[in-house]
Order: sequence, then C-alpha cells, then structure tokens
Amino acid sequence: MNPTQYDAIIIGGSYAGLSAAMALGRSLRKTLVIDSGKPCNEQTPHSQNFLTQDGRSPKEISTLAKSQVSRYETVEFLDGKVVSAKKTDFGFEVETENGEIFNSKKLIIATGITDEIPDIKGFKESWGISLIHCPYCHGYEYRGKKTGIIANGDRAFHISSLVKNLTENVTILTRGKAQFSEEQLEKFKYNQIEIIETGITELKHKNGYVKSLLFEDGREIDFEAVYGAFPFAQHSHIPENLGCELTEFGHIKTDMFQKTNIAGLFVCGDNSSMMRSVANAVLTGNVAGVMANMELVTDFF
Repeated sequence: MNPTQYDAIIIGGSYAGLSAAMALGRSLRKTLVIDSGKPCNEQTPHSQNFLTQDGRSPKEISTLAKSQVSRYETVEFLDGKVVSAKKTDFGFEVETENGEIFNSKKLIIATGITDEIPDIKGFKESWGISLIHCPYCHGYEYRGKKTGIIANGDRAFHISSLVKNLTENVTILTRGKAQFSEEQLEKFKYNQIEIIETGITELKHKNGYVKSLLFEDGREIDFEAVYGAFPFAQHSHIPENLGCELTEFGHIKTDMFQKTNIAGLFVCGDNSSMMRSVANAVLTGNVAGVMANMELVTDFF
C-alpha cells in the first residue's frame, strides 16, 4: 500500500505551522499538519505585542487559529510526532512514532526550539510567567518593577539596555565571573545597574510569580521579574538530519523566503529566527506557505 501523498506536509502545528497551513489551504493545496501538542509557551499566561490578540493566552490564540485553518477542506490534521524524514524522488517521506508514513512534494518544518533552563529550584515552574525572555513580549507588564537579568557578556548588556527603558531598578545576575568590557561597565555605572556575580540556588515564587532569589552566599533578594538568557537547542533533530545548515547561534539558516539549503524544504518560526514572538512566527509561517505554493506552481504549471 502506497503512503498517502500530499502537496505539503507541515511538521509542527503552532503559530508558524498553522500560518503556513492557512496560506496553502487558501491555494487549494492538499496539506497535512502533524503536531505533538507540546508548544514551548504552554505555561505562559498571556501573549502580548501581537496586533488584535494582545493579552490573550497562547492557547486561546492557537485554538482560534486552528479553527480558522480547519475551514479549508484541503488541510488535514494529525496528532502525533514525526520521528524521521527523508528526501525521495517524489519530494519527502515522513514517518511518525506510530509507524505511519506520508509523502509530500514540499516539506515545512515549524518545530520551534527547546530552552535549556538551568536545573535550579523554581526556574522551570516560573519560566514564561515571571522568569521571562523578551522585553517586547513581557516588559510592559513588568514596567517599573524590581527586575533581575540572568545573563552575562554582550547578551546581558543588550537586554539591560532594553529593560532599563522600562524600569529604573535593574540588577544583572551573571552567576559567575562578569564578562564585560570597560565601556560596558561604565554604561552600567552611569545607569546605576548593579552586577551580582554570585551563583543562584533558588527562585522563590508563588504559582510561577517570582518573590525572591536565593544566592550561594546566603543572601535573599526580592525581585518582581527576572529575565533569563539561556541556551537553546532545536526541538527537532529532523532539519539537521536532512542536511539543513545552521547559523552560528544554532538557528536553521534560511533565505528571505524561509527556504533552506535543501530543495523543497522550508522552515519557519522560532527554529529559524532570533525574533522570538508569536507575531514573527505567524509572519514567517505565512511566507513559508506562500513560497511552498509558489514552488508548486513553478514545478507543475
């Protein structure tokens, strides 16, 4: 029995994947969206800085998005996890963890990234709630609050410059030897930003909302918000296994049309951009869907 064949398969059904699916559905492309139902922002209470959806929960936005995409009859959904994908003469073949196999002419991967949260008590429970990553996504809600920034070097300098515009009370928490230039240290001094190099042993919180941080030297300091610049990894190994090139930061490399170095393969969302937001995921997903359709037009017109 031949595997089911589609014009496009989309791996990942959150904002980027759904946006790509809408573009393809509106072009009458037979499309399959495969999603495991584990978005990286599932415990974030509200999503901001996305026009018309400002303040809604991520779940509300994705539920509404899926209901709208579902109206397009050529788009199908499958709950599951893709474990492998390979190039074929037809295009691509993907296999799920249940052993199901599907073929498509084009492949779009919107699998996001996985944050490597330090194994410190209270961190994972607060991630996305009051332990946050982006001043544009969360900063307004914590304006004027006592704020810590867990980062070092250029990354800490960049975040602190953005956060200082939102609150006067900023402390950088390097969790080890500070790595700043003399010019950066002068900037911190001018802006009255303290630097604490001591390691952190616990984030005390209530339902994910930070109350204080405990340090290795026994100090406990109250905070109302904490930014964290932590490493990340690709949520899926599939793009790299297919031969996708990565940037120096670990994102999948694309051109301006979300096309990778692998013919017929597009990626979109957090897996391919430093601009980590719902709005950008929707944008890049739309571009990927439109350009996948354009390739199909070119291939068969």
